[in-house]
This record gives sequence, structure tokens and C-alpha cells, in this order.
Amino acid sequence: MQDILSDIQTWLTQSQPFALARVTHTWGSSPREVGAAMVVRADLAVAGSVSGGCVENAVIEAARQVLKDGRPQHLHFGVSDGTAWSLGLTCGGKISVLVELHPACTEDALDRQIWDKLTETLAQQRPAVLLSKLAPGKNRHLLVDPEGAAWGDWGEATSAAIEVAQQFYRERHSGEVEIAGEALFLQVFPRPAHLLVIGASHIAIPLVKLAKEMQFAVTVIDPRQIFAAPERFPLPPDRLLNVWPEAALSQLDLNDDTYAVLLTHDPKIDDAALHILLQHNLPYIGALGSSKTHARRRQRLQEAGFSQAQIDRIHGPVGLDIGAKTPGEIALSIMAQVVQARRAPR
Repeated sequence: MQDILSDIQTWLTQSQPFALARVTHTWGSSPREVGAAMVVRADLAVAGSVSGGCVENAVIEAARQVLKDGRPQHLHFGVSDGTAWSLGLTCGGKISVLVELHPACTEDALDRQIWDKLTETLAQQRPAVLLSKLAPGKNRHLLVDPEGAAWGDWGEATSAAIEVAQQFYRERHSGEVEIAGEALFLQVFPRPAHLLVIGASHIAIPLVKLAKEMQFAVTVIDPRQIFAAPERFPLPPDRLLNVWPEAALSQLDLNDDTYAVLLTHDPKIDDAALHILLQHNLPYIGALGSSKTHARRRQRLQEAGFSQAQIDRIHGPVGLDIGAKTPGEIALSIMAQVVQARRAPR
């Protein structure tokens, strides 16, 4: 839903109600992931997408009805062989879609407050989980912080909902679930993925471009001024820091949505960064260099007191083995491995 937040905020200033549609479950092949969203106004203005074909038309029709009567609809679509390719739901794929009045457009003051809190949280790049009841009724939404704070009140079911929301967040998993006999959709909003690049080498230039295209926030760190020059990057990183890694990393939030890649080949730079990165629970650390270079790196880290388990977390040589030769190909292999780590079960 983050991809249409700006559209939603614009529509809210225009005082026209609209419906929100979100994919709640998929089976088999599907063109959009769980959580993909679309908003629809009564004048048939649309932003976002929940599918790649005629499911969209059915969802729009459902949205028009929701705008008339205010009752949410939980739609289920399966496709025949004849329409599978046009929908992108090949091999008997199916999707479920929740269509409801957007929380900010309802008469429920608590739902409106929950939406305001969600937009504030996302603007501050903090994580959250939004729980939505699939059935009609009031008080349909609950917002949960991964630390356990909640906005909304589901009575005795609140504590169980918080616990399940925290589990879904840890797994970075959105989907349907039943709590206290109530069918729900839980949508996880993680922090933006952050790619941390140590070394503004020739490989960093295409790597930054690929990462930005995949919606990563990107920070590049290099103490060498000749490399940490903004003009070297046609598509600039979000932050380009001309400092030593130890100075920069102490100021950054190194969390479980941070992915680190080391590209300098220089132990004075890479090792200093690794000494800090290995003390944090990052989902991915990769380091450029041949197998021999990585063996020497492992030896230095072992002598510095790091355990075998800590050292084994480093992907070295970095990147998937696709036979990459050029800077662009190497960047592609690295980014593919980063995405693999991001999508892996946690």
C-alpha cells in the first residue's frame, strides 16, 4: 500500500470518499503480492492495482457497491484455463481481495484515528501491523507496534491480536488469520529496506541504481574523497558519506531491515566496518573479494575474537554465482542475493 500513499493523501484533501481494496491471500501464481492495494472513487478514479487483468474490473464494481452501502466485501477469484494468462493467475491461481471504505472515510472516529497514526508511523519510517476485520461492523481496525503498543480496542481479543501481529511482523508475513473466532487480515508494514554500501567503487554505481529501483534506501560510505564524489553517481544514493565506516556506522540505525555490502577490498576499511556490523542482527552482510581474499578476511576476524558463527554470516565472495564479469553484472548478482535474503523466511 505504500506505493499509493501519496495518492491516498491527495484524495483525502479532496473530501470525496473512496474504497480501499487489498489482496489478502494468494494461491498459486499471482501478479500481485499479499497487501497490494488499490483505491477507487465513485467517479471511477483509480490508483494502484490488485491484479493484472479483469479481476480489476470486478473489484472496481465491488468498490462502487461498498461506497453505496458502506459494507466491506471479501472477494475470492479463481480463474479458468481460458482466462489464466490474461489475469496473470496461471496454474489455477486464486486471489482474495478485501474491499472496504477507506478507514479515513468512515464515520468511525477510532478508525480515522488509526489511519492517522498509521500514516504518521510510515512517514517516520517506523514499522507497524494493521489488523482489519473481514466482516462488517464498527471498530474494524487495530494498529499494532512490533514492540507491543496498540491503537484501537478489541476488548478481550486485543492482547491475542497484539501477540499474533508481533509474530507476523517477525516473519515479515501478511495474510489472513482467525483470532477469537473473528476472521482478520493482518498487513505488515516493515521499515523501508536499507542498503548500506561500504566503498564507493565502480561496482557501487550500478548497485545504487538497482537498489533504488527496488525501493531500497541507500547509504554509501567511503573515506576516500576521490570515490565519495556525488558526480560519480548518475542516480545518487540517499546518503553519500565521506567518512570512515566506524564514524558513520555509530550514527546509523543498524536493524533487521539493513543489508550491508562491502566493496573496497581494503582491510583498513572493510574490516573496521565488519567489526561493527557483525555485532548487529543484520539479515545480510556481503563482502567483495575472491575466495582467497575471503579466507584471509575470515582469519583476521577470527584473530580479532569473532566466533565461527558470526563470521559465517558473511556472504563471501559476495553475490549469486551467475558468472558476472562487468560492474553491472556484479551489481546484479549482489542485488539478487540481497533480495533473496530479504524474501527468505525469518
